[in-house]
Amino acid sequence: MSEKGEKEAALAGKLMKAEGLEFDIVYVSVLQRAIKTLWLAMEAMDRQYLPVVKTWRLNERHYGGLQGLNKAETAQKFGEAKVMEWRRSYAIPPPPVDPKSEHHPRNDPRYRNVPDADLPATESLETTGLRFMPEWKSVIAPRLAAGENVLITAHGNSLRALVKHLDNISEKDILGVNIPTGVPLVYEIDRKTLKPVKQSGALAPLQGRYLGDAAAVAAAANAVANQAKGSKKQ
Repeated sequence: MSEKGEKEAALAGKLMKAEGLEFDIVYVSVLQRAIKTLWLAMEAMDRQYLPVVKTWRLNERHYGGLQGLNKAETAQKFGEAKVMEWRRSYAIPPPPVDPKSEHHPRNDPRYRNVPDADLPATESLETTGLRFMPEWKSVIAPRLAAGENVLITAHGNSLRALVKHLDNISEKDILGVNIPTGVPLVYEIDRKTLKPVKQSGALAPLQGRYLGDAAAVAAAANAVANQAKGSKKQ
């Protein structure tokens, strides 16, 4: 996790504390950057005591054979147009990762209790949502219906799957939605219908609202939109 990411995580915690947000339980992916983001945010909120549930279903999208590759190198190998098609299309996944690769989840101890049939060798945004939504419907949503407040710490594509569901965003329009890193997104959920109540200051097509400076939020979202030109690994 970069120094910039650490600062973003701490700021996210401070923003949630200043907003007076309180949570009963936290859900986080099993990826290190999400877990560390959560630690830093909880520390900034003085809420380290909150119960935390780690679930692989909140993981970032699995980029198949592109996992572990530099994005610029990937674009050079496959062509920028093809990489953008994989990254930004709704239903087209990259080539699957080799089952013997260290990047295949079956070779990672974090997934030793997950059936092989459930582990992705590659994912599109569509299949990321199919993997994530059972956790929402059977685990997280019932807690909201019971009156609890929930904090979710996940990743751009798993969160896009969630907002697509909450805000009833089309497959076409979700491709233009970029979730900025390290910025809290607050939803008020009707406990009976489990549908979002539109927040003042929400940015369409979302009904939730981002915390923090509007210009900084816009810049962060734009950075996500341009990330394929960066040099970070998948």
